Amino acid sequence: MLTETIFFDTLRAGLWIATITAVPILSAALIAGVGVGLFQALTSIQEMTLTFVPKLLAIVAVFWMSMGFMTSTLVEFFQGHIIPIIIGG
Repeated sequence: MLTETIFFDTLRAGLWIATITAVPILSAALIAGVGVGLFQALTSIQEMTLTFVPKLLAIVAVFWMSMGFMTSTLVEFFQGHIIPIIIGG
């Protein structure tokens, strides 16, 4: 039986897992954006598309490096929280 307490506890845990798995990618995008913005301010190059490629490369690189962490975190969450609720335990 899915009670209100179990539902909100699972929702809270799911939001926390989503935050933990998103932090590396969002941090890479932030750092790349600040770096490119600083470069643009120092060189007076005001090209709008210049920020896109470095951010994309940084996001892809960090995603590739942290894929194992993200996968293990999500699998652990599903095996520890979601599957027991589905089974009824």
